[in-house]
Amino acid sequence: MEDDVAAVREWLAADEQPTIVVSHSYGGVVASAAATELPQVRHLVYIASFLPEVGESLASFGDGTPAPYLDFGPDGTFGVRAEFATRTFLQDCDQEAVEQAHARLVRQSAAVTTAPVQAAAWKQIPSTYVVCAQDNGTPPALQRAQGERATRVVEVAAGHHPFLAQPNVVAELVLDLA
Repeated sequence: MEDDVAAVREWLAADEQPTIVVSHSYGGVVASAAATELPQVRHLVYIASFLPEVGESLASFGDGTPAPYLDFGPDGTFGVRAEFATRTFLQDCDQEAVEQAHARLVRQSAAVTTAPVQAAAWKQIPSTYVVCAQDNGTPPALQRAQGERATRVVEVAAGHHPFLAQPNVVAELVLDLA
């Protein structure tokens, strides 16, 4: 996670223009740490995401058992099981989006699931949480609980990837913040 945070922070810090940071799922953990104390970040948008407190990790939001759609390997990585990807995350997307998403499935270090967050930008920066009410991966009840930490909550009738299934809805939401 440190590498992800450093990469996003470097990118955000390179431009002093007012910025809205849009994060999704695990990206919320990264954005929460990366955007801290960057004055150009004016708003944070979390889509079906996690808004961790300092010291929490992704594992803090579960019951300690891996989700059935995840595959943890002996090499210290994990990924989404391809056979679960569509019904869990892409059920409301068109076929082209589904095929492109499957082509981009990659594994990542399992260490990101237990790494504690070092900063929580959502405590200092206005934020909007987008609850995806038809998400089969991140339960809407968990999203609503995470949304309570945000400044504002918006609920959309979409699965885990509303920017693929309903891009105009997400674009309008972000443009309204600009």
